[in-house]
Amino acid sequence: MILHGTIHKYGADVNTDVIIPARYLNVWEPAPLAEHCMEDIDADFRARVRPGDVVVATSNFGCGSSREHAPIALKACGVSCVIAHSFARIFFRNAINIGLPLLECPEAVDACEAGDELEVDLSAGTITNKTRNVTSAARPYPEFMEGIINAGGLVAYTKSRLERMQA
Repeated sequence: MILHGTIHKYGADVNTDVIIPARYLNVWEPAPLAEHCMEDIDADFRARVRPGDVVVATSNFGCGSSREHAPIALKACGVSCVIAHSFARIFFRNAINIGLPLLECPEAVDACEAGDELEVDLSAGTITNKTRNVTSAARPYPEFMEGIINAGGLVAYTKSRLERMQA
């Protein structure tokens, strides 16, 4: 799967409370969550983000509470991928479970700025900054995780596998 998008760049320790503020935790539907995504850290994010865009951050992205709302809000905004130096473990798994790809690649993060255009090849693990003509390598996903992402999340992946087993 190849993704294309504009970078929205953040620093370290972007926590789930700023990805989707706690005051919206009574909402589960993706569209209303998207309306408030990142509003406490970047008030203009929702107006700027376009389908396919990429969030880039330094270390410990998604730290804080284990809420699934955070990756759901990002994906519902149209964010196609998040690239960071590192991710909080639970956020990482929650994102994969809903089909939002995350890549750890400090080199790519350090070589980009907000507004740069990226091309991300999830199968190969390559991240190409088209603006700066720099390519970095992240570790590609194992086959089963790539299957989860390609299916759109763990539920869809599991349903598909069960259907194939029953056929």
